[in-house]
Amino acid sequence: MATSFTLARLNGAETSSAPLALYVHWPFCVSKCPYCDFNSHVRDAVDQAAWRDALLTDLAHEAALMPGHCLTSIFFGGGTPSLMDPVTVEAVIAAARDAWRQSDDLEITLEANPNSAEAARFADLARAGVNRISLGLQSFDDASLAFLGRAHSAAEGQRALEAAQSAVDRVSFDLIYALPGDDEARWSANLDRALSLGTEHLSLYQLTIEPGTRFATMVARHEFEPLDPETSATLFELTQDRTAASGLPAYEISNHARAGAESRHNLAYWRYGDYAGIGPGAHGRRSGQRTVRHKKPENFLTAVKRNNHGLVEEATLTRDEAAHEALVMGLRLAEGIDPAALAKRIGVDRIVDDSAVDRLVGHDLLERDGAILRTTQTGRLLLDSILVEIAV
Repeated sequence: MATSFTLARLNGAETSSAPLALYVHWPFCVSKCPYCDFNSHVRDAVDQAAWRDALLTDLAHEAALMPGHCLTSIFFGGGTPSLMDPVTVEAVIAAARDAWRQSDDLEITLEANPNSAEAARFADLARAGVNRISLGLQSFDDASLAFLGRAHSAAEGQRALEAAQSAVDRVSFDLIYALPGDDEARWSANLDRALSLGTEHLSLYQLTIEPGTRFATMVARHEFEPLDPETSATLFELTQDRTAASGLPAYEISNHARAGAESRHNLAYWRYGDYAGIGPGAHGRRSGQRTVRHKKPENFLTAVKRNNHGLVEEATLTRDEAAHEALVMGLRLAEGIDPAALAKRIGVDRIVDDSAVDRLVGHDLLERDGAILRTTQTGRLLLDSILVEIAV
């Protein structure tokens, strides 16, 4: 068996004409939220022109190595991309369109915070080419927002949502639940409000205490206790049931959408397609390679000036590594995976242990639908443990 593969082959083509997603990381935030383990940084000042030049240079490097792809999505993540100068956003979009041919329905998403100053930019960002806004509301309750360290109020969040819906046709927003003290009544009321606001997509995340965050330190000092696992599981099941009944079923563990409104960019990740990642800390999957950029903004800028790219790592994936990654990503999706077809595409004999799968099907944690394997609602709560059991 060969030890590596090309993603062009994985995507069913012998040339580089496969679909491509582009991720652009903007690393700056107004403040660091205590739960956040993303690559985000607070700086007194940001030289927008210097960052525009750096991102364009980094993009040009990736484009030269991935010619001929069809661009299906661009995602500006962070950090807080709504702090970007719309001129920078427009320049990156234009460069990406010049570098690759694009699909007719190119999805261009930008993550945004609800602070009033940022919300005022939504119309400008739409004119720059953004056609989908992902808004970090996180809560409708001022006390919860204060606990989460958010810099906006519930009222600001509502106004920002209205501004986003006026600026673009496609809007998603995030909420964090399973906070200390949450119960069915409290979260149900939040879900009622979320489902009444007319968006096509919701990202609903349980609070997790990530290592290295301020919340992790606070929990270690017993300054607060995370919600107990039993209640968290109950709230997860409530979320799945209520969103499905309202026409926004979960298509991924934490993401819910009306039919056809799924995030095309994130589907590219979960379906294990090619994606280019530029900007500080950005990861990519390029023709059988894993790519990683320098995380610290200053180090990224230095690398771009020195090398004309921000790369710190390029590593060729083995077929076994690719098979494991594809399994981990694919089973997050409600649509599940075709294990035999996926194994064939990557070039391995198999990606799951069939006897382990049969055992977990018997425990109602997995289900088979012809060739398709997917997790059950109960299984989604235990995905990490399931993967350990079934991966070969």
